[in-house]
Amino acid sequence: MKESIIIFDTTLRDGEQSPGASMNGSEKLRLALQLEKLGVDVLEAGFPAASDGDFDAVAKIAAAIQAAEVAGLCRTAKSDIDRAWGAVRHAAKPRIHTFIATSDIHLQYKLRMSRDEVVEKAVEAVKYAVSLTPNVEFSAEDGSRSDRDYLCRIFEAVIAAGATTVNLPDTVGYAIPEEFAELIRYVKAHTPNIDRAVLSVHCHNDLGLATANTLAAVAAGARQVEVTMNGIGERAGNTSLEEVVMALHTRPNFYQFTSNVRTEFIHPTSRLVSMITGLPVQPNKAIVGANAFAHESGIHQDGVLKNPMTYEIMKPETVGLNTNKMVLGKHSGRHALRAHLKDMGYDLSDEELATLFVKFKELADKKKHVVDEDLEVLVAEGLQTKDVFALDYLHVTAGTTVLPMASVRILVNDRPVQGAGYGNGPIDATFNTISRLCNTHSELMRFSISAITGGTDAQGEVTVRLKENGLEAMGRGADPDIITAGAKAYINGLNRLEYLKTHPVEPVMD
Repeated sequence: MKESIIIFDTTLRDGEQSPGASMNGSEKLRLALQLEKLGVDVLEAGFPAASDGDFDAVAKIAAAIQAAEVAGLCRTAKSDIDRAWGAVRHAAKPRIHTFIATSDIHLQYKLRMSRDEVVEKAVEAVKYAVSLTPNVEFSAEDGSRSDRDYLCRIFEAVIAAGATTVNLPDTVGYAIPEEFAELIRYVKAHTPNIDRAVLSVHCHNDLGLATANTLAAVAAGARQVEVTMNGIGERAGNTSLEEVVMALHTRPNFYQFTSNVRTEFIHPTSRLVSMITGLPVQPNKAIVGANAFAHESGIHQDGVLKNPMTYEIMKPETVGLNTNKMVLGKHSGRHALRAHLKDMGYDLSDEELATLFVKFKELADKKKHVVDEDLEVLVAEGLQTKDVFALDYLHVTAGTTVLPMASVRILVNDRPVQGAGYGNGPIDATFNTISRLCNTHSELMRFSISAITGGTDAQGEVTVRLKENGLEAMGRGADPDIITAGAKAYINGLNRLEYLKTHPVEPVMD
């Protein structure tokens, strides 16, 4: 039997710290349930002390998740630990995850504490956390830039205090694989009681080496990896869950390890993360990008037709790309839709299916065939919680001889408001009108369009980034009509901004 690597997913915590990627409580719960279905071992649900909204979301996730451990992040302050425990205490498998910085630059400029004071603080925090639950993780923030002997000292101390997992983060993405592997080996060799705890790593991607560093650490003795779906997270992101899992899965001749992740749910989970956060997956992203299993070169196409393994080192089905040729259209019934959605990893309630079926029929009247990507969009959009703003009506006039004009009706807290406006083009006119009706002072920072399905009747996906008073939010919308998709994305972004205004989140380093 191969040893299993513990997959610690922090998409809901560190991943959510991506600029503009904040999720509301309902979205976090939906994603948590999908991550549990994916098979992650530990699910870091959030940072409960950051806001009341985050506390409530973590508490709801803790109550709903049965198979995975649910962790709450906290600093080494008693109030933080109490807040984390209050959120995760009703989980089937709760974990408290506490951290403090250990690098000299952090001690001098951020904490203004001595090394001895930090050790004392860490031990005190772990002892208190252990009095609440035996499952306690300690992280040495900026561990890769910390003195290695000091790392061993603080790890020895917190393990003696009761920590069952010690995490060595490359917080700023500074490490090089060979160097990081050597640091792991050194810590294992020079921490006397390291055998009493699981050694974990948490890598960032500032130099594009997060996955390489994580795999090097596993080879050197780390047994837990902290990752996010699609690699989202602070700055350049975190180690990508799908890359680490599929490296272990695809190269069993090299890595003598396995994981509990059900790889067939990787692609559906990736799409759900993208839908909820509004962060698109780059086309050439490993494993889950649109081009990951695409072949344009004639030589490559010829080889794949003769034997897919000539140019594909893994089967698309392994990561959940559906090769089923069953076509869904306007004549398809509710049972066929439910069965197909279940194959894609979405087990919907009767009420959710009824809501989705109406939207499915509306789309099927516009398109000949509804494909999996269309359904993922409908699931993400059709099951959202109540928003402040909703698009009720849109009519646009544009052309070479007319001034672009948009007539829009918006529901603001269910109250209809309508108006018309002009712009440099149909989308500009639409955005100008929506902005005025919603009385927003936000600034449009980014606007991008992509096709998420094939054919001339493809659904277009629009992603926007909005900024207002220091807050940034992503918005996304999809529709066969690209102007309508743009309007949906803009309104989605405005709703996310409204959520951030009422759910302030305190930024946290890991």
